[in-house]
Amino acid sequence: MTFTTWLAYFMATLIICVSPGPGALSSMSAGMKYGFARGMWNLAGLQAAIVVNVFAIWLGLGALLVASTTAFDIMKYLGAAYLIYLGIQKFREEPVPFEQIAAQTNFKDTSPFGIFKQGLLVNLTNPKGLLFLAAVLPQFVDPAKPTAIQYAILGGTMVVVDVAVMIGYTALASTILRMLKDPNHIRWANWGVGSLFVAAGGALAVFKR
Repeated sequence: MTFTTWLAYFMATLIICVSPGPGALSSMSAGMKYGFARGMWNLAGLQAAIVVNVFAIWLGLGALLVASTTAFDIMKYLGAAYLIYLGIQKFREEPVPFEQIAAQTNFKDTSPFGIFKQGLLVNLTNPKGLLFLAAVLPQFVDPAKPTAIQYAILGGTMVVVDVAVMIGYTALASTILRMLKDPNHIRWANWGVGSLFVAAGGALAVFKR
């Protein structure tokens, strides 16, 4: 893989990562609910899913999934249902000020694993992300050279870029939460993010390849 090839891939990755999607919504939701530091567990889950997807594509499993209409539709509807579920959870979330969140240690389902799992499932159940990887990654791989190293470089590049972007989304949301003191304002913020989750789920449900 030449530097020019890698640079072209880097630009494509930057565009797809910066574009608001389920990952960005998940990062914003985690930042608003848990603050920046705890929201990093959600970020770790998002990146773990990217690694899994890249590995699956290297093995050829991604191509099989993309080729199977039934498998694709199952993943699509599971992803849509999960995003809508997250939206409904946001609607039901209590409007708690950041200071009170930071002082509590026994929040329901706010263990590091619980937050990590949300990020993991958001990216694993998003077939649009898998389609992007399955369509783009092979174009930047030279089959005449060891493919494992090339996929590792491409996957690592995407993880680094996505980490930087999602840190920005998480930090932005946690900063907004610190600024919100009125419970009504926090409730409206929760409803706003929840509506975006539901809208993303609806868009995914009608998405066609």
